[in-house]
Amino acid sequence: MFKTKYYYDQKTLSYRKIEISKISRIRKTLTFLISSMFFGIMVLLFLLNSTIINTPTELSQAREIANYELQFDILNKKINQLNTVLQNIEERDNNIYRVLFETNPIPYDIRRAGFGGINRYKNLDGYESSELVIETNKKIDILTKQIVIQSKSLDEIERLANEKEKLLAAIPSIQPIKNNDLTRMASGFGFRTDPFTKSRRMHKGMDFTAPRGTPIYAASDGIVTRADSRSSGYGKHIRIDHGFGYMTLYAHLSKYNVRRNQKVKKGDIIGFVGNTGRSQAPHLHYEVIKDNKRLNPINFYYGDLTPEEFEELLKIANQENQSLD
Repeated sequence: MFKTKYYYDQKTLSYRKIEISKISRIRKTLTFLISSMFFGIMVLLFLLNSTIINTPTELSQAREIANYELQFDILNKKINQLNTVLQNIEERDNNIYRVLFETNPIPYDIRRAGFGGINRYKNLDGYESSELVIETNKKIDILTKQIVIQSKSLDEIERLANEKEKLLAAIPSIQPIKNNDLTRMASGFGFRTDPFTKSRRMHKGMDFTAPRGTPIYAASDGIVTRADSRSSGYGKHIRIDHGFGYMTLYAHLSKYNVRRNQKVKKGDIIGFVGNTGRSQAPHLHYEVIKDNKRLNPINFYYGDLTPEEFEELLKIANQENQSLD
């Protein structure tokens, strides 16, 4: 409701009521409404284009972005945890496994090598969270590369382990006859008195006394390369190729329990004690050969002797006496 307004009339020296025409009133009202509407529209446009008030869509997008950032943060923590686990595996790989299998460690700069060349993450640039996304992708790519390197390393370790297992299976490791009381060791490796010429000569193996027909056992896994009496002095004898340059020889047998090219396992009965060839009494002459060089068999009995028994056998073997062949 409009207020009544007055003006002072100097002619009549009195106050007169200001009369406003309907047209003026309508004009003022329209002007006020249009101005108010214009002002309202301007305020609305300002609010819509400012960060003070967000639309429901913007609020939803903001929530999604916050959720993505949270998920990326969780993902980065998991990547860091995986990196810690992988570093532990790498350390064991270099400092234990590769040392054990006598192979060179993988250098740090190879394990941690990055990616050269063009920008691999160009398509991820230009977004609000580009830095976070790019950094996470870099970590994933580097971690993936490290896992591939470690996987190949473990493949190599597995191969080396298999080779090591074969090597350990190839090395002679038990006495070729039962010798629980250690009394059957008659003559050791080294210079001994020849029983026929009575001269001092090199004895290239060990002699075990035993009754004729006593079982003889393969000292390790291998393939029989010879089972014959065509070698001078050895009489009936067996030679087993164990691989990796190792070979064992069993001489003066009474009979065979294997044939040429037959595969044998450690502990298999391959023949029986006899007195064939250049022999003075029933016994087994046993030799260990590595790369065509005769070695002292005393060093290859670790598979069935305690340290105390080994000391006792070593004492007997070192006595310079007369051999039996």
